[in-house]
Amino acid sequence: MFTGIVEILGSIIDIAPLDSSESGGQGFSITVGNAAEILTDCHLGDSIAINGTCLTVTQFDASSFKVGVAPETLRKTNLGSLKVGDAVNLERAMNAHTRFGGHMVQGHVDTTVSILSRTDDGNAITFVFQVPEEYKELMNYIVPKGFICLDGTSLTVIDVDDVKRTFSIMMIAYTQTRVVMPTKALGDQVNVEVDMMGKYASKGVEAMIKRFLDGEEGEGMVAKVLDRVLAKRASTTN
Repeated sequence: MFTGIVEILGSIIDIAPLDSSESGGQGFSITVGNAAEILTDCHLGDSIAINGTCLTVTQFDASSFKVGVAPETLRKTNLGSLKVGDAVNLERAMNAHTRFGGHMVQGHVDTTVSILSRTDDGNAITFVFQVPEEYKELMNYIVPKGFICLDGTSLTVIDVDDVKRTFSIMMIAYTQTRVVMPTKALGDQVNVEVDMMGKYASKGVEAMIKRFLDGEEGEGMVAKVLDRVLAKRASTTN
């Protein structure tokens, strides 16, 4: 679990599409450098979020660490497009003594969204993002003034347009110097994780409504509503 408060910016120092080393496991691996600040208490198997993606440390030294990236993760995130030298947002998994400055972030990226526009507003920047058509159901969990996690950064949603599948956030000057998003161009992909509390609430309500409608109580309620509608129409006709 994470808070969405980026600790430091690391940099990619190696990418191995088929890492045959013991720590690579014959899969895709990424090695991140300039990370000494968050490795003082690191252990093998620890979770570190790279651009908001929860990954497992398979090897580390004083200033760098390696993670393996599963095929599903490559499909859902922007990690596969990273290049050596790219900066990445880093956050260690939260501990019991962490101040909860962001929101509950799992590090389980839903998909990537594209940067549609960026507009300076005083010393802040307003970014507008578009959700892909095939993931339009995610708009159900994006609400004005709600939480959203973008490349591992906890941010507040400003506006939402469900028809255009867009939403916006505003980034203050302090955050701009401590995360990767201001360095990205229009059209670039950003990892998005919608608020998981919205997902749980939605699934719970859907399940409750389904049980209600499938049960005798639900059938009775539907019958009553139909009776009222028919009675109202009959009285209007007469």
